[in-house]
Amino acid sequence: MSETTTDTATDAAKTPPVTATTGATGLRRILRMLWADKLAFMAMLFLLVVLLGALFGPMSLEEMTTKTNLRARNAPPFDLSRGFFYILGGDALGRPLLARIIVASQNTMVIAAGAVLGSLTVGATLGLIAGYAGRWTGEVIMRLADVIMSFPSLLLAVIVLYMLEPSIGNLVLVLAITRIPIYLRTTRAEVLEVRERMFVQAAKVMGASNRRIIFKHILPVILPTLLTIATLDFAFVMLAESALSFLGIGIQAPEVTWGLMVSQGRQYLTNAWWLAFWPGLAIILTTMSLNLLSSWMRVALNPTQRWRLEIGGNKNG
Repeated sequence: MSETTTDTATDAAKTPPVTATTGATGLRRILRMLWADKLAFMAMLFLLVVLLGALFGPMSLEEMTTKTNLRARNAPPFDLSRGFFYILGGDALGRPLLARIIVASQNTMVIAAGAVLGSLTVGATLGLIAGYAGRWTGEVIMRLADVIMSFPSLLLAVIVLYMLEPSIGNLVLVLAITRIPIYLRTTRAEVLEVRERMFVQAAKVMGASNRRIIFKHILPVILPTLLTIATLDFAFVMLAESALSFLGIGIQAPEVTWGLMVSQGRQYLTNAWWLAFWPGLAIILTTMSLNLLSSWMRVALNPTQRWRLEIGGNKNG
């Protein structure tokens, strides 16, 4: 017994400790794979700028976006005589469009992130149960998904928001409910396939509990697929929120989102096109960046295809 303990201690002493270097190496590897796909790299940079603007923009630009300036009403873009933030022009009340777009990004990102995170959590949990539990439990859960999917998601959101007060919380709740079946069905299909693999069967033979098998063996295998879908779904939820705000049943003033800015600027398209163009361009660039990043993640998270990015990253490095 003492010899075994001594050998174990010796092996532990020989094993290099896990430090921050391991994390730094993993980060460099991810950056190299991103650099191998230039479009994904540019998309990541753009999304990082949007995220920083959503986090820190409202703290410094809130007053600027609420103070009216009728002298700058519908000010044309690319005119710096009124200051840098008027480079994209001014809105119908003379507020700088660039500052409003930065502030509006916070509500847009919060709504999209909240809806995706909520639907991912609930849908993946129900999918794990439906795929690993007995047949009847899975059938009941899948019928619930079928009920939700029987209604068009946008129409369901319109009906619910028409009855409820339009707010960020209600918007997140409605959009999350409509997206649950996507994650539920995907997770169940993945679990039904993964649970038949040899390593899961070996864990059962070794006496592992169902909870350990699900969270330690099955979930890590299907998580990359769910993350890829979530990245794509983030773009869809952004477009759905913009559509609801454009229809007037989403976020209401004085709150602001990109979709609401497009809605407010549509009546000025003939004489002040920039009021709707710039927030619409922000929506297009963000959704395009998310789609590019999702395509990169589909390759980077797949062990059988990851070598393409690793080889390209090493050559560029």
